[in-house]
Amino acid sequence: MDNSRPDRNKKLLEAGLILASELSLEAVLQRIVELAVEVTGARYGALGILGPDRDIIEFITTGVTDDERRAIGHPPIGRGILGALIIEGHPLRIPEIARDSRSVGFPPNHPPMHSFLGAPVKARGKTFGNIYLTEKQGADRFDEDDEAALVVLAAQAGVAVENAHLYQEARESAQRLAVIDERERIARELHDGAIQSLFAVGMGLQAAATLSGNSDLEQRIEGAVGEIDRVIRDLRNYIFGLRPGILADRQLDQALRHLAEDLEHKSGVTTVVEIEGEVAAELAFRAADVIQLAREALSNVGRHAKAATCTVSLFRRDSVAVLEIDDDGGGFDMDASKGKGQGLRNLADRAAALGGELSIESSPESGTKIRVAIPL
Repeated sequence: MDNSRPDRNKKLLEAGLILASELSLEAVLQRIVELAVEVTGARYGALGILGPDRDIIEFITTGVTDDERRAIGHPPIGRGILGALIIEGHPLRIPEIARDSRSVGFPPNHPPMHSFLGAPVKARGKTFGNIYLTEKQGADRFDEDDEAALVVLAAQAGVAVENAHLYQEARESAQRLAVIDERERIARELHDGAIQSLFAVGMGLQAAATLSGNSDLEQRIEGAVGEIDRVIRDLRNYIFGLRPGILADRQLDQALRHLAEDLEHKSGVTTVVEIEGEVAAELAFRAADVIQLAREALSNVGRHAKAATCTVSLFRRDSVAVLEIDDDGGGFDMDASKGKGQGLRNLADRAAALGGELSIESSPESGTKIRVAIPL
């Protein structure tokens, strides 16, 4: 085999390009071993993957047939020479394995080995595994150039392993996102379709009960409406399970009340909360953004308004939900506040994220009213 420096450098360059093009972690690991053998002229090559306890959990080989692998038996456990490489964490070159005091633990059916060369493969700042090479072809031992070439290849291998890990994580994340998207689609259809239809049926039945003039029939209808309400609650609980992190209508209500109580506790501002349950239910899928917007507005009240009272309202006006935070503080100059600070800008950004329209009224006489109209 031609081991001249130009030829070796060419092979290392080609090896780097090959490893960079592989995205499958399994394929990357096998190619690392094969390229290490090719670059150094070894007969046998292996890559020992290390576990959290720095023991060998996987052993990938080349130059050994399937029958030889079966005859060898279980993969090594990382003692002897392999253990020395694991512990010391730097390249190891041995001219004659049998003469080394660490030469222990080889199974009886292992192919004969004389010369040895090994180097660690590092990924994410940690040693991912170690490359093991034996039996230099055309020479009785591996030389310094072989070791230098293996160190370069091991560095390339570390980058390739990291890339393969990132690609694998990206694929898994994409698969998880696809599942979440499908869950959210189903949850949205249940909420916007089945629940709204059931709610409308319940409203119709209640109207019919009122008009019936028959107390017995009215009682029976009310019982049916109660059953519809139970089904709606069950569906909302099911939606909550489909969409991790979703805030159902009651939780949106509770979260807004909690924000108001927190403001009152921390700043002494008497805070009143007025929420229409039906509107909260329709905002269930955007509840997190609604809460963030309310938190930003209430934070401004606590820090700047010097108010005695504040009202948090959520109600319907035609086809929009309206969130209002109204305080009786000293107000502020709208023109002078433009371009200063992040508070108003954050409110505008959060309103835009909801597809809503932000309006602010402020004066020393009436305090400040922040209103966000959110299309339903």
